[in-house]
Amino acid sequence: MKVGAPENKLGRVIVQVLLLHLLLQSVHSQKSQNKLNITKPGQNIPAALRVQLSRVSHDKVVVDNGIIQVTFSSPQGLITGIKYKGIDNVLDDEIDDRGYWDVAWYEPEKKLEIDKLEGTKFEIITQNEEQVEISFTRTWTLSKRGSLVPINVDKRYIIRSGVSGIYMYGILERLEGWPDVDMDQIRIVFKLNPKKFDFMAISDDRQRSMPSMADRDNAKQLAYKEAVLFTNPENPMFKGEVDDKYMYSMEDKDNNVHGWISSNPPVGFWMITPSDEFRLGGPVKQDLTSHAGPITLSMFTSTHYAGKEMRMDYRNGEPWKKVFGPVFAYLNSVSPKDSTLRLWRDAKRKMASEVKSWPYDFVNSEDYPLSHQRGTIQGQFFVKDSYMSRLNIYGKFAFVGLAPFGEAGSWQTESKGYQFWTRADRKGRFIIENVREGNYSLYAWGFGFIGDYKYEQNITITPGSIMNVGPIVYEPPRKGPTLWEIGVPDRTAGEFYIPDPYPTLMNKLYVNPLQDRFRQYGLWDRYADLYPENDLVYTIGVSDYRRDWFFAHVTRNVGNNTYQPTTWQIIFNLKNVNQIGVYTLRIALASAADSELQIRINDPKSDHIFTTGLIGKDNAIARHGIHGLYRLYSIDVAGNLLSVGDNTIYLTQTRSIGPFQGVMYDYIRLESPPRT
Repeated sequence: MKVGAPENKLGRVIVQVLLLHLLLQSVHSQKSQNKLNITKPGQNIPAALRVQLSRVSHDKVVVDNGIIQVTFSSPQGLITGIKYKGIDNVLDDEIDDRGYWDVAWYEPEKKLEIDKLEGTKFEIITQNEEQVEISFTRTWTLSKRGSLVPINVDKRYIIRSGVSGIYMYGILERLEGWPDVDMDQIRIVFKLNPKKFDFMAISDDRQRSMPSMADRDNAKQLAYKEAVLFTNPENPMFKGEVDDKYMYSMEDKDNNVHGWISSNPPVGFWMITPSDEFRLGGPVKQDLTSHAGPITLSMFTSTHYAGKEMRMDYRNGEPWKKVFGPVFAYLNSVSPKDSTLRLWRDAKRKMASEVKSWPYDFVNSEDYPLSHQRGTIQGQFFVKDSYMSRLNIYGKFAFVGLAPFGEAGSWQTESKGYQFWTRADRKGRFIIENVREGNYSLYAWGFGFIGDYKYEQNITITPGSIMNVGPIVYEPPRKGPTLWEIGVPDRTAGEFYIPDPYPTLMNKLYVNPLQDRFRQYGLWDRYADLYPENDLVYTIGVSDYRRDWFFAHVTRNVGNNTYQPTTWQIIFNLKNVNQIGVYTLRIALASAADSELQIRINDPKSDHIFTTGLIGKDNAIARHGIHGLYRLYSIDVAGNLLSVGDNTIYLTQTRSIGPFQGVMYDYIRLESPPRT
């Protein structure tokens, strides 16, 4: 018995190894079958709901799951038709460009081009009764230089059984040694059926009936080219209103679902973005959503509200590869007896479900890591400011994120890699899950303190890893105690005075919501109405920034297309002055557009003690944003420039070619010399 026991044990081990080998062979066979597009029977799927793919002609592919029927041009990979709930095509079938990707690109010093990324090869990636995934690819060659953006393209579409929508993602790649190129924008565009969709919803409080593209075409163009005034619209309810696609922009952290509603039949079309990892510029990067057309966008990259600092520029043969998406075009419907606003509520529910399902487990690409191939990082974020508290302060609700290597704050102009952000809780605790494998820097910033934090060590994420960085402490810029401050450090100008719009230039959507007053057109010109001759003067201890500090430091319109620089004053009283000490003026800007800010102390004609130089291309003033890119300046003020009693800081915005130049302030603070 004792002699035989080891042999029995060895036999069992051999049997287990053989079984494991057979199991691995079975798994490999299943993967090979998927790659070879061999159809396997669906599991308990009614015949009417099984996903079916058909080549109806040499240039057309149709995928039908019994709920929606989607038609693609082949091999271009354009979405030309979506049939749903009695609507033969929810897209605008009177135009050729209905559902497509595009890239705005150019070689350095050459003109801007638009490439619709049309494929040259069609391939089935997965085909069974539960799911179809198809691919439209294009391979770049040197012979295409100048006519096509130098990237390889793989556009993927997934339609699943029982799912009322289309999953879409793209794999874009540059090989080493390819020509220099700049890319300003990558997006997906849907142009919907204008005879059906006339109500747009982008948030709970930003919903309205919308004018048509025909109304826009017949409207009066305003000073900013995308803005129009409706003078004789087909629907008289829009007469006298202003429309501009930038009025409907949104920060990426909030841009998860938006779209359109048709009342007859009651159908919704929604763009759902379940993750921001493939977007650029961090959580508060602003971008377009849906707008008049009716048009719905999925914006992956753009220079909007940032300028050329955000563009994707490739030099010296730099290689690059990135997966954009998947995003989800969702369609829903309700009974004609129900309120169509139920479609919006259902779209939000579906969005939450998609977010919870991220990363998807049904995507068939080695470039898209599944959940077990990703990692996690966690920790606790504190803020240390000895002039506010002896103890470290919880970094409550701070934004904490992983982004490619860079300096503190570089994440806001980073455009090529992946970013992963979260909000800390009340005690500064944070956890970032489902991070792609790779090397990152850890960044943080938040409301209530200035500047940007960067963790001193690089972060390496490996599949399945869980990293705890423990407590991390940020010391914001500070030299001495606060003498006075203006505003709140939140990276926006939203707390400052925003004037009423001109009654003849209003968008009715923003008449009531106080938080969106800045989205009205023409507010920059209200400055000249309020300050026709003399500029803004703000007195510390008397003035209130919510009432007395204009939200944007702009030029003054003096008529005849002529604009003047403007100089604002901050008057403050000092009971004593350290003549040999150095005071510190902190100026945080929320936005800048073709501006130069100069600082003078107590004499408006003296040499400036500081200038930003020419800065900014974010266009947030013209595009109805309350912020663009964040900039922080720390300016030494010699004590001998100050005096006991009243002092004045002069802030001059020197550039004045047009109405859209200027800066928005986030926060201003004067610190006394450090305590000894």
